[in-house]
Amino acid sequence: MGGDRPVDEEMRLSLPGARYTRFAQRADDDIPRRAQRTCGVSHDVLWRMARMTGDLPMKTTDVGKQPGMGTRLAFLALMVGLVCAACALAAGPGYRMHVLSLSTGLQTIRWAAIGAALGGAVAICALVVVVVARGRQGRSLVIAALIINGLVAIPPALFYRHAQQLPHIHDLSTDIVDPPKFVAVLALRAGARNTVDYSPQTAIEQQRGYPDIAPLKLGTSPTDAFDRVVRAVRSMGWDVVSVAPGDLRVEASDTTLLFGFMDEVVVRVRPTGQGSVIDVRSLSRVGGSDFGVNANRVRALLRKIGEATPS
Repeated sequence: MGGDRPVDEEMRLSLPGARYTRFAQRADDDIPRRAQRTCGVSHDVLWRMARMTGDLPMKTTDVGKQPGMGTRLAFLALMVGLVCAACALAAGPGYRMHVLSLSTGLQTIRWAAIGAALGGAVAICALVVVVVARGRQGRSLVIAALIINGLVAIPPALFYRHAQQLPHIHDLSTDIVDPPKFVAVLALRAGARNTVDYSPQTAIEQQRGYPDIAPLKLGTSPTDAFDRVVRAVRSMGWDVVSVAPGDLRVEASDTTLLFGFMDEVVVRVRPTGQGSVIDVRSLSRVGGSDFGVNANRVRALLRKIGEATPS
């Protein structure tokens, strides 16, 4: 058969393609059987050993199973959740870098939450399919999809529901008759959409939405009260713009985390017959509604001042 030429090469050259293929398949099938008769090793073990070494082709039955419907739905839901999460996280930095307008940034978060809600619905469908199939394939994907879509959809939904119950204002003062005046921060607010004028309508909305916001009265001298105010303001992590002991006034700026909104705060101390009274005002630069941010800021500062020990 041709000297040094291997037998299978001689056979391939002497037989047509289709006939050689059938012959090779019969020969490959016969290899384990002959080895089994010679060595006493089982047929399946020899097949696995042969495949591992690459000596035999894979059987069609060894091709990996295609993912089921539950797995496919879970993967789709997971991808939707990841895309929505990326969009929601990019909204704030996009506004801070002046790539997105405020309206576009807020709408991005809104639509990301809606998309994540739909992704969560798909994940629930995938969970039903997996449970009905009584299989384990796709369960980890389903859990991941539910978690990610939930984290993207639920917080904005809860925040929006809470915001609907709040007054549509962006200026808050403990003294609605004679609110503290901004002085040093006026230069920083040049070009701000919201003015520093405190309107009577704002006072009405504030009383309706935040009846707990009121001046803080201390039984200490104005000087001691002012010292407590300064230490409390500095502990808040704000940018202190001005400390005016002669006027008993402190002004500072605070920046929100996600969108980087700049808000100004002024604290005023006045003497009373029995001690001192402290008033706080917090004003946003942009936005018709502050979603309760200024009220929370005023509450936090008043709590800090009340907890501060006299120097």
